Amino acid sequence: MSVVVVGNGMAATRLVEELTARGYAGDVTVLGDEPVPAYNRILLSAVLEGTHSRGAITLREGYAGNVTVRTGSRVLEIDREAGEVMLVDGERIGYDRLVLATGSIPTLPPIRGLVRMDGQLHPKVHAFRSLADCDRLDAALPKARRAVVVGGGLLGLQVARALTLRGVATEVVEGTEHLLSSQVGEPGGKVLARDLRKLGTEVYTGTRAVRLTDDGLVLDNGYTLETDLVVLTAGGRPSTALARRAGLMVRRGVVIDGSLASVTDDRIHAIGDCAEHRGVTTGFVPPAWEQAGVLADHLTGSDAAYAGSRNVARLRATGLDVAVLGDPEHTDGEVVEMTNPLAGTYRKLVVREGVIVAAALVGDLSRVGLITQLYDRHTVLGPHEPGELLAPESPAAPVVLTDDAEVCACAGVSAGRIRACADLDEVRASTRATTGCGGCTQVVQRLLEPAGAADRFHARNMTKQPNNTVDLPSTHPGRTSR
Repeated sequence: MSVVVVGNGMAATRLVEELTARGYAGDVTVLGDEPVPAYNRILLSAVLEGTHSRGAITLREGYAGNVTVRTGSRVLEIDREAGEVMLVDGERIGYDRLVLATGSIPTLPPIRGLVRMDGQLHPKVHAFRSLADCDRLDAALPKARRAVVVGGGLLGLQVARALTLRGVATEVVEGTEHLLSSQVGEPGGKVLARDLRKLGTEVYTGTRAVRLTDDGLVLDNGYTLETDLVVLTAGGRPSTALARRAGLMVRRGVVIDGSLASVTDDRIHAIGDCAEHRGVTTGFVPPAWEQAGVLADHLTGSDAAYAGSRNVARLRATGLDVAVLGDPEHTDGEVVEMTNPLAGTYRKLVVREGVIVAAALVGDLSRVGLITQLYDRHTVLGPHEPGELLAPESPAAPVVLTDDAEVCACAGVSAGRIRACADLDEVRASTRATTGCGGCTQVVQRLLEPAGAADRFHARNMTKQPNNTVDLPSTHPGRTSR
């Protein structure tokens, strides 16, 4: 059975790796629009920042055996009746199963002057979604003194930090009342804004850019920001034009069922940012990689079904640390919150019937592994434990991760699997940890240090409660897991 994958990004790469690991015997053809090998888009800001080389973010150059990767191959149409895809040069490639892993595309905010009369972007304006975008922005930096980043989400903060480190005076414009408004509450947004200003980046919230002129970027409050560069990071949508032209059901994304197949045509599947399951589209790596694993099971004869993914988001930017579990701003429950603007920390847990159902951490991620473990296990906490989880950690009693605590949310890798590796190269090759958002890198490096042997003994000999739950500092009796 031949499989054709449209897209050569992180979801597609994971799918092919999973198929190869399962010994898939059929032919697999990967068609990538970009002229370069698959790479980690989450780390583009690290390339811009200068902490990663282009080669360091490459995922795969190719595969052995029955897998063919064709870069620079854009698919123009899907012929469902013939079971073929047609490339822009007219070539047709047949398939038994087709997988759409086309990702997302940027959307232009309603700012006058972004697009010139000839339909091209103004020379000052840059998108930031691809390696080509990164290269174009990088080439413009030597002549730039000032930049404005439009959008105060995860990507916007990463890009702003990278530009600041490159010596460009950078300002962030966010239309909502605070930064990361989709992920954290107002106190957390204010902590982030304060941290950015300390790092040299100015922040404007509750205002929108409305026009780009020769003088600069005009805001809706009448203020004009002088700038040499405008970087657009606000707004993106699933890339579904190909699916729409093929007559597949598309809402926001390509509508799929539990087998990750289009509800219109069960020979066509969709994974990653372009897929919509039960009304939900995700823009994060962990769900895309989970979908890839389930689809690989399905294509190799398993009855695996996809029931949805938990959202775990991390911000990868020098000097800024953010982790978000679930949807803490829209999940019902009792809220336990602690903010210390002077220390640059914000912690929030949403607890329902003693169980953590969402969380947000800003500035101090020392306990993110433990909180993620409790969140994943639906562990019932005592009445004082949520507060103790958020309290400042005592230097004399650091949190020790048990072997089954999740360290890498993107790849679902536990602390025990990290400790079993000899070095960082082995970690990346055998577990894929640190190759997603990169947010787990510091924890992984700490687990690989020589002191890890004692740490491993400590972790494996921690007191266990029934139902495989682990004692927290200052524990309370009666904790159970659901």
